[in-house]
Amino acid sequence: MALSTADVARLAELARIDLSPHDLERLAPQLDVILDAVASVSEVAGADVPPTSHALPLTNVFRADLVRPSLPAEAVLGGAPAVEDERFRVPRILGEEQ
Repeated sequence: MALSTADVARLAELARIDLSPHDLERLAPQLDVILDAVASVSEVAGADVPPTSHALPLTNVFRADLVRPSLPAEAVLGGAPAVEDERFRVPRILGEEQ
């Protein structure tokens, strides 16, 4: 299945990437090659090969949670440039509204 420039434009829109028409024409065949390569991997893996995210098994290293004294909230918030409702106030990013 070949990707059209409209498909790439939609993906770019979802990813909030501004691409020129030239970029769309250049990237469509490149992305198509990538999708074909990913599809070929699924053809190679047989029913006897379990899906995995890593070649080797991963284990998390956990430590016990210890309750320890910490700074009072007033001291921490006292160094903040802006505070609102006893929390750090930070600027919005990416022009998103609430």
